[in-house]
Amino acid sequence: MEQWEFLIREAIRSPEMELKVRAVFAENTALHEENSALKDELSVLKERLAWFEKQVYGQKSEKSEVVLETAEQLPLFDEAEQTADVNLKNPEYIDVKASKRVKRTRDEIYADLEVEEVVHEVEDKICDKCGSEMTVIGKEKIRDELVYVPAHLFLRRHVAEVVKCTACGMDESRDADLPDIEKCHIRSAEVPAPMIPHSFCTPELLAHIAYEKYCKAVPLTRLEKDFKAKGVNLSSTTMANWIIMASQRWLKPVWEQMHRELVTSSVIHADETVVQVLHEPGKKAKTDSRMWVYCNGKVDGKSNILFDYQPTRNGDHAARFLGDYSGYIVCDGYDAYNKLKKAVRCGCWAHVRRKFVDALPNDKELLPTSAAAKGVEYCNQLFMLERYYSGRNEKDEQIADPMSSEERHNARQRQSKPVVDAFYAWLDTVEPAGGSNLAKAVQYAKNEKRYLCRFLESGDIPIDNNRAENAIRPMCVGRRNWLFAASVKGADASAMMYSVAATACANGLKVEDYLIELFRSLPGTLVMPW
Repeated sequence: MEQWEFLIREAIRSPEMELKVRAVFAENTALHEENSALKDELSVLKERLAWFEKQVYGQKSEKSEVVLETAEQLPLFDEAEQTADVNLKNPEYIDVKASKRVKRTRDEIYADLEVEEVVHEVEDKICDKCGSEMTVIGKEKIRDELVYVPAHLFLRRHVAEVVKCTACGMDESRDADLPDIEKCHIRSAEVPAPMIPHSFCTPELLAHIAYEKYCKAVPLTRLEKDFKAKGVNLSSTTMANWIIMASQRWLKPVWEQMHRELVTSSVIHADETVVQVLHEPGKKAKTDSRMWVYCNGKVDGKSNILFDYQPTRNGDHAARFLGDYSGYIVCDGYDAYNKLKKAVRCGCWAHVRRKFVDALPNDKELLPTSAAAKGVEYCNQLFMLERYYSGRNEKDEQIADPMSSEERHNARQRQSKPVVDAFYAWLDTVEPAGGSNLAKAVQYAKNEKRYLCRFLESGDIPIDNNRAENAIRPMCVGRRNWLFAASVKGADASAMMYSVAATACANGLKVEDYLIELFRSLPGTLVMPW
């Protein structure tokens, strides 16, 4: 600026020329600013394009060996102390020795399967040496074969036995005092009521339908074709009606009991995802509704996973579902969870790490100097410590007993807290370009600091919300196949079906066997999925 002013004063004497020079100078300055802004915008657009291409064609894994394949371990803590005006101590590094995984034998893998033994007898028991008869001294196992029996359908025909009394009405002297006596009194055997009135549905059939759709993500239209190939015409509409009716009679009481037990948990994970409902009153078919998921924490002895369908993403739904819950709620950065007045909200470090992963440069040679890579490494250090607290090694194998809640809390204060402090001290030194993925990652971590640091307050609080994300994943996979729910009743039925199926699976039950047991019970009976 001073140089331009000097040229204007000394070299240009004409007022007209001075005005022209000033105009050129102003235009040049504006063009420089516009060029800088366009470069920033182009950089952001290239970053977004690279992200979309990665989603479509690239590697989806977020494992460190994939996203940081050429990067060495970064010198996190020394540099953080040098660049930040804080006095932080290096955390204690934990050396977890890798253990050799013992490979299971085939007998151990298939120990729970039914065994059909085929004995091959010796046809000729005459000794080929001396001609005497040989004696059986034992059996030798030759090999095992895994046999698959294709599913088959058959009719279970209920036939009632009919009996009659040949003595009724035959003896007038005896029957005189019985004015209502009839000749040949006939009576039929009692027959159990059908599972669904005026239907040929059975517990085994409905359990199979529910298992195929809600555990294997098979749409009802595809099941209809499969049944037709087996010789049975069973429409998808009929199957949908069966699911809706069964959810009200058998699943709803179980779902309500699961809900009552969930709100007694010390920790609840929460998340939500999009679901489309075609015929929803007051809404267009294209409007996205939400399937909310809630599950208890890992510290509890059994898994309890509940899905809840709601027409919007409004936080009032979570507040209504959890009521006066006053424990810890682990969730993402969605502020609607703040409507839970009594719950203590906790953040998710997996979301922080994912945002830094999205900001990684495409050129792997830039990783050693990348701020995003350094953010990923901070998160990796925290997750490595959590694996150590849980008694697992880097391969996620259980090699020791997990720490108690108090031991984990003390260990976090001693080892995890310095990592968190160093991370936020380093964040203050990062100045990313506005609008970039790195800027979004940094801003997210700063905005969520209060909730992300919450896990340091108690050993019962998980460091991430992966439990809810893993619970909701089967529903998201199924949504790609069945695309939408036709009605609100269908969406509610799906929520209850997903709840019992996911919970039974998480508790190690055979889902289809559990559903058969549930549907064989009287409606309203609490056959819990654990």
